[in-house]
Amino acid sequence: MNTRTVQIESQQGKVMIQLFGTFLGGALVFNSFLLQSFFARSEDIAALCAFAGAIILGYPVIKKAIDSLKSGKLKMTELAALAIVASFALKEYQTAGLVAFFMLLADQLQSRTALGARAAIEQLVRLAPQEASRINSEGKEERILVKELKPGDTIRVRAGENISADGEVVAGSSAVRQAEITGESLPVEKSVGSEVFAGTNNLTGVLEIKVTRIGEETILGKVRELILKAENTRIPIMRIIDKHVGWYTPTILMIAALILFFSRDINRAITALVVTCPSALILATPTALVAALSCAARLGILIKDVSYLEAACNINAIVFDKTGTLTTGNLSVTRLTPGKGIEAAHLLEVAASAEQFSNHPLARAVVDVAHKAGLVLVEPIDLKEIAGKGIRTRLKQNSILIGKESWLREEGVNFSALRPAEMEGASEYSTLFVSENGKCLGWIGLEDKTREEAKQCTQDLKNLGCKEITMLTGDRWAVAKKVSEELGCTNVHADCLPETKLHLVEEMKKNGYKVAVVGDGVNDAPALASGDLGVAMGAAGNDVAIGSANIALLNNNLNRLPFLIQLARKSRVIIYENLVFGILFITTGLALSGFGLLSPVVAAILHNLGAFVIIFNSARLVRFGEDKI
Repeated sequence: MNTRTVQIESQQGKVMIQLFGTFLGGALVFNSFLLQSFFARSEDIAALCAFAGAIILGYPVIKKAIDSLKSGKLKMTELAALAIVASFALKEYQTAGLVAFFMLLADQLQSRTALGARAAIEQLVRLAPQEASRINSEGKEERILVKELKPGDTIRVRAGENISADGEVVAGSSAVRQAEITGESLPVEKSVGSEVFAGTNNLTGVLEIKVTRIGEETILGKVRELILKAENTRIPIMRIIDKHVGWYTPTILMIAALILFFSRDINRAITALVVTCPSALILATPTALVAALSCAARLGILIKDVSYLEAACNINAIVFDKTGTLTTGNLSVTRLTPGKGIEAAHLLEVAASAEQFSNHPLARAVVDVAHKAGLVLVEPIDLKEIAGKGIRTRLKQNSILIGKESWLREEGVNFSALRPAEMEGASEYSTLFVSENGKCLGWIGLEDKTREEAKQCTQDLKNLGCKEITMLTGDRWAVAKKVSEELGCTNVHADCLPETKLHLVEEMKKNGYKVAVVGDGVNDAPALASGDLGVAMGAAGNDVAIGSANIALLNNNLNRLPFLIQLARKSRVIIYENLVFGILFITTGLALSGFGLLSPVVAAILHNLGAFVIIFNSARLVRFGEDKI
């Protein structure tokens, strides 16, 4: 059990003790009413019960108020504490007890709400089992604690078991349910080479998994940390409330004093103090944001800071990277065009050897084809990957360049081996040109497919008010134009280097657009960082994507993007509803108190009802978007 879990359980224990004290004091106060009502001669006992209950209930409220005064930070408890002290002074012990009872109940309601959210997150972490079946060096299986696992260990996971660490499948095949991590409703087929995540459930077959990440380094661990950090951040409207909260208590005290001065009725002043305790205002924003974060996490959307949720409300321009974002990223080699006198096998062998350590989708596709062809790859020397251009390396004693045609020409590569007939059709593909010792060996053509939901996504974004939907790609113009027209993008830029993408995003911002940049986080980090909002697609298992973006989508479903904007806007509506209700509740209560239409006890009850209304209104966000799962 980790330290944070122990802390949460300790806090829950304290809240339970406080709840016991609250109901003990409440029982004594309510008992005093029963004695007064049914036993005429027990007034002294009733008064004693009310006094004891008021002491038990009033002490924590008054202590909390004194502590906040000592810290120099005014909170809502000062008003309640003053009302309780005034009731004691008037020997209205039942009033003091009931006011304190309902105030404590509201305070503990808030504590339970916050702890409940954190406990739910910890429950998510408990999806990862405590034990694992490790295969030792002798090939035998042994049960060990998960905390004893190390990267490089091999574990066996049977059907029905949860996976205990992130890793790569080295043997077996199975369907794995990973909805809790990525938000994907259907099980995902896993086989040798597939990546799996801690906390997901193995449904059918037996898998042997090579461990890559354990504990807090797993995707599950990072999900928890990001949600907890996001809960502690604040949106602009919360910062405005924090800035002016210091004026609230003195203003209310002045109004209560005016009520007392003109009415000469201390009960009206006490009622005003009770009804204006700003629980509804305090709960208005945090409850909505916690609900929104929970909703987003359930669908595989990680929001690092709640201020990004507010930024998503105002987005009116989207910049997409093409490969791996609007397209599947599963490129396939569909054409090998060697130059005169060059063997196709040699062209593929040189390209795959140079690209074998690159994570770019083009590189992975070339290497996969080479492996299927049974080619033996050579270890590259002095490898250097130049973003947006290609790779420079040496294979044995030969100097190799592989990448864009324009870059190779800049480097002085001789293209004489490629006749015009061999260059035909190159513009229809994503191409890699390969040179060896300054001579072009030929080119490799690759094709990609657009995602099934991409067209619907762009249409939904337009319906949400996104006026500019721009696609940026390092690919050729012909390929870029084809994809752009298919999806209905309003603008397209091809042959883009990372710095070009960055410049285009900055230009859009200067023109008054609120820009969200969507990419895979691998070669889009500068552009992701420059947008008003950076969204990384398919971030599960991708540390770079999680680190570079403001918001990470753990799966590759583009429909999550319009949903994110809808969730952000719905959250804003809920927050404003809560704030308007809170303000109306306090001002109405204050007016009724001034005219003597409320008693302190009724005011305390209404105070709790107001807090419940806010919490239940915010809770609607938790179930928002259930149809998307």
